[in-house]
Amino acid sequence: MPREVELKSVVDDIDACRRRLEAAGAQMTFEGRLEDRRYDDIDGRLGAADQMLRVRSFGGADGGRATLEWKGPTRYEDGYKVREEISVEAADAAAVYALLERLGYAVAVEIDRHVSQYVLGRATIRFERYPRMDVLVEVEGLPDAIERAIEALGIPRERFSADRLATFMARFEARTGNRAIVSGRGLDAKPRDGAVNG
Repeated sequence: MPREVELKSVVDDIDACRRRLEAAGAQMTFEGRLEDRRYDDIDGRLGAADQMLRVRSFGGADGGRATLEWKGPTRYEDGYKVREEISVEAADAAAVYALLERLGYAVAVEIDRHVSQYVLGRATIRFERYPRMDVLVEVEGLPDAIERAIEALGIPRERFSADRLATFMARFEARTGNRAIVSGRGLDAKPRDGAVNG
């Protein structure tokens, strides 16, 4: 079964990192709004089992392609975050949302950000800007491809970790005293404790 292997880091100077990536030959594959809608049943069984059912729409629910994704429980191997993953392309995010709702699933977590996504060799590098949070970079691929991409980014290797998004949010809040917000709706609503665990 396909696996997702990734690391994340806070980015201090996104423009400099992008220039270094492009100088190393990275190709941009997407830039724009990226929306994640994570679904669960009324009993929260997927979250309790550390599984994820997600619709990811590139360009927003009305504007672009989407993927329906399942991710298995998180494991950590040699410092990398690893999950089994099944992903299906969809042309119509709104139809996928409606399908999941008919099956009894509801949105449990919303994540919205502006992303700049690149490919360098066999690694995918995605810069993520949230409504109110540090800028992050996620590097995904096989471990050797991840390491080459990190070297091209010019961010010290020790700053990368397998931590979940919730951990980065907590660090932002502890450092700044401001609540981290990772969805447009979050600008007006209080987050549920433990709701984000990506």
